[in-house]
Amino acid sequence: MLNLRKKILVAIDGSPFSDKAAEEAVRIAAGNASQFKSKIYAMLVLPNAPRSTFTDFVPPPPITETKEWDELRERVFYVIEKNSSEANIPLEIKVVYGDPADELINFAEKEQIDVIVIGSSGKGFLKRKLLGSVSHKVVKNAPCSVYIVRG
Repeated sequence: MLNLRKKILVAIDGSPFSDKAAEEAVRIAAGNASQFKSKIYAMLVLPNAPRSTFTDFVPPPPITETKEWDELRERVFYVIEKNSSEANIPLEIKVVYGDPADELINFAEKEQIDVIVIGSSGKGFLKRKLLGSVSHKVVKNAPCSVYIVRG
């Protein structure tokens, strides 16, 4: 069956690379001229919260429960919210904890995403081998197409 409405997942982390990916995701969604609107899911993956130790009497709250979160959230999602609003594209914001590649892949499988848009930081060969690459892991394991936006 032909699905004219596209579900687009874009990885957001507040970097210039993710801002470019956000712009491309909106461009892809806006390019669908049919009566069926595409939808964008913007996902920010935060590292797992630090585990408390026996010396911690009160463990620190997750970043999403701090006073600074509203300002940080506004800054991180500014480009995608502005562009999707201007293009009248439905947007859903997701903030999760875990490994970025794993979370993107799991969400794509669960929501039957059509395309994942992700920015590439352009790490060198050695740094990529030592630290790994989120975009590389997503490309290898994603259940759908992956669009890598280069800086």
